[in-house]
Amino acid sequence: MSSPSSSIAWFARVTAARGPAYARLDGDTLVLLDHAPWASPRETGERMALQDAKLLVPCLPSKIICVGLNYALHVAESQTASVAPEEPMLFFKPPSALVAVGEPIVLPHGVGRVDHEVEMALVVGTRLHRATPDEARAALFGVTALNDVSARVLQKKDGQWGRAKGFDTFCPLGPGIARGLDPDALGLRARVNGTLRQDGNTRDLLVKSADLLAFVSRVMTLEPGDVLSTGTPAGIGPLVPGDVVEIEVDGVGKLANPVVAEA
Repeated sequence: MSSPSSSIAWFARVTAARGPAYARLDGDTLVLLDHAPWASPRETGERMALQDAKLLVPCLPSKIICVGLNYALHVAESQTASVAPEEPMLFFKPPSALVAVGEPIVLPHGVGRVDHEVEMALVVGTRLHRATPDEARAALFGVTALNDVSARVLQKKDGQWGRAKGFDTFCPLGPGIARGLDPDALGLRARVNGTLRQDGNTRDLLVKSADLLAFVSRVMTLEPGDVLSTGTPAGIGPLVPGDVVEIEVDGVGKLANPVVAEA
């Protein structure tokens, strides 16, 4: 993984001698922290080269909330709706679906077509409850990349999305969290085996980031470390065993995962 731009702050979770730890990137070196970066951490004095680090999922959310049909061109290609919803359409992925960069996406037997979906995800830094958009904007810690892996046949069959979106390994997240970016002006892309499939920008979000956070906070309390994924642009496509899917959000880095069949 190449180093993110030095113009932003970038954080990760890594495997360290004392166990999983948060870290801040300084050049090409990760500086380990004693707490999550939104929890007023101190540096521990431990350092490791980014290229040598085993990156874990960048946060441990109590919940992963996702937004469906939040780009007009994706609505047009969708098999589940013909028009954009009047309000944000929310669904969940369980934390058990999380995998880090480099870990496999496992395709379960008998589920039919499984798609990739590149998304920009928001990471909450401060507790949010019935927030205004301005309060939500202030509570945002940073952004990361999320692959909303989806069993398309089951999604259509069930009429609700919990099973289709919730299989183990169906939520690659990372590689890190970028702080200081404008979440509503970021390019995002998906490639499969090096071929570009999705190429969008968060400026095309139908509901913008702060409004999404505020909307969700009026439904449920958001805690530090929670993740809100903002939807996918057009170009979703199927995955098969042997593929390598790579998603990228500007300033965050590339999240690459191999695709394997269930053993």
